[in-house]
Formats: sequence, structure tokens, C-alpha cells
Amino acid sequence: MKGIHIAEASGHRLSHLQTVPRHMVHRAAVSEVFLTDAQSLGGDRFLVAAQWPRDHALYYPDSDGLTDPLLFAETIRQSMVYLAHAYYDVPLTHHFIGSDFHFEITDPEMFRVTAVPLQPVLEARWTELDSRPPNRVSLRVDVELTIAGSVCGRGSISAIAVDAKRYGILRRRGAAPAAGAQALVPQQGTRIPAAFVGRLREKDCVLERVSSRDWQIRAAVGHAVLFDHPTDHVPMMVMLEGFRQLGHHLSRTSSMRAEAGEPPAFLTAVSIDCLAFAELDAPIRLQVHDGYEPASRGGAGEVRVDAVQSGRGVATAAMVWAALPVADRVGVA
Repeated sequence: MKGIHIAEASGHRLSHLQTVPRHMVHRAAVSEVFLTDAQSLGGDRFLVAAQWPRDHALYYPDSDGLTDPLLFAETIRQSMVYLAHAYYDVPLTHHFIGSDFHFEITDPEMFRVTAVPLQPVLEARWTELDSRPPNRVSLRVDVELTIAGSVCGRGSISAIAVDAKRYGILRRRGAAPAAGAQALVPQQGTRIPAAFVGRLREKDCVLERVSSRDWQIRAAVGHAVLFDHPTDHVPMMVMLEGFRQLGHHLSRTSSMRAEAGEPPAFLTAVSIDCLAFAELDAPIRLQVHDGYEPASRGGAGEVRVDAVQSGRGVATAAMVWAALPVADRVGVA
């Protein structure tokens, strides 16, 4: 293996130097590549090494010093793309279309920021579904997350990878894609203050309030992280950011945690089903299911959300937000 900094994971040696090129995970900026290495274990099983930044322009630690869980989500996505190209001969020109995504963090304390960057390792299992290679590959990747030798999470992602011709056919079946990456959604609601959605900068907020029970995703296509490269639709990670910000906002306002001086609730699990392409030039409304209960100290609350655009569902999400016991949240780095 390349590199001189070695991490031990399940008896295998993985490098944590930057050895994964950006094009292999479909990223334009080197700073947005979190994978560092991968190794085959045989039988469609792999170890994938990553390094998470101690700070990041968008995925930064919360006020209690825990790493942003969406770094885990993006690492799962990058692992799926990298394995497809590096081990399964999926052409670099193929388009990946996600269908469902899930992660669960079983030990949030392992996400605590320390004096050095966290070096997670994913044990990944590749499953090929209804594929017609080389033009169409249907796949699922399941992962188990280990940090510092401790298993602390799991996740999965399903997608199809198709060539340009088939991608064009799929896009024409739905609404016509926006003309270029400069399409903008007109402001129709009130932008939520960044602090109310767990963000530091106003430009990182993608959530608008339309009514007492209706919100809207409105992300600027020029955002350097959310839109790392031009695209003709709203990426799944942008949808996830919108869901996350809404969940944070509901957790904050429902329990008045900020006013009580308590640490923020932590996103411990999320499941997303992608139903259709979300277009760049129309509002994406977020509708919260009835029955939401905020997390209480030491407990968890679930938020279920539907994303609707132009009268059709484009995605659904279920999130679990945990209010970790105060005793477990001391010694912030």
C-alpha cells in the first residue's frame, strides 16, 4: 500500500495519505475528497480508508465538539463511486443515480474531534443487482464504520450507473432539466437564520419557511461544497443537507434546547428514498409528518419528511435526533 502513515483495521493495513484522485469520487475540488485508500478483501468485500477534516467549510463540528455526521454520509457516497470505478470497471463517464441511502451512528462519542483528524475505515460489501453491463450497472454498497478500532456505525447506498445515452433517456422521462447550472429558485419564503439550522454562515443555509407547516429547500448552485461541480439536477447530498437543516431546526425550536443552554441534538440516523429527479428551477417543498416529538435528554426523537416538487414526490426522509446525556458530552476538544 502507498504512504507511510498506517492505520490498523480488522488486521489489515490501510494508508491514510491522499492516494485517491478526485475524479474517482466525482469531485472537482481536492479538498472535498475524503477517501485515502482502499483494499480488496476478496468476495466483493473491501476496506476503505478515509480522513475527516477537523474543520470544514460546511461539514464542521457541532458546538459540543462532535464531527458532522454528514461527513460519514459523504464518505459512504464516495466509497460507492470509487469501488465502482476502481474494482468493477464502471466507466468514469457513467452517471450515478441514487435510489436510497441510510446511515446509523451507534456510538456518537467516537465522532468527537481530537487533536488529530479522525481516520475512519469502512468495511464495505458490494452487491450487484439488476445490471446490464457495461451500459447499466445496478448496485448496493453496505458499510460498517470503524474509528480508532471501535465499530460505531453502519450504512448503505443503492444506485444505478448508466451511460450518457441512457441517462438522457431517464432525464427526458420526467420534467425537462433546467437550462444550465445557473437556474435559480425564486425566493418564496423567509430564509431561516443560519444558527437556527446548525450552520455558521448564512450562505450555508438552504432552508426557507413558507408557512407554519411548510418549508422549502433553496440552495445556491454556486455553493462551493453543495455544488462542487455543474449538474442538471439537485444532488442527493443537497437534499440530505436540506433534510438535516429542517431536523435541526425542529429539534432546536421544539425543545428550546438553545435557550436552556443544553448541547444540540445529534443526528444519529437517517434514511432517504429518492423517488424522482429534483430539478434546479422549481421549489422543493418539505412537509413534516404529524406526530413529531423532540428528543428529550438521553432520548431520541424521529422526524419524517416528504420532499415535493411541482406536485410530485421527489424524496422521503426519516431522521433520528438524539439528545445525548450531558454526562457523555464533556471534555470537548
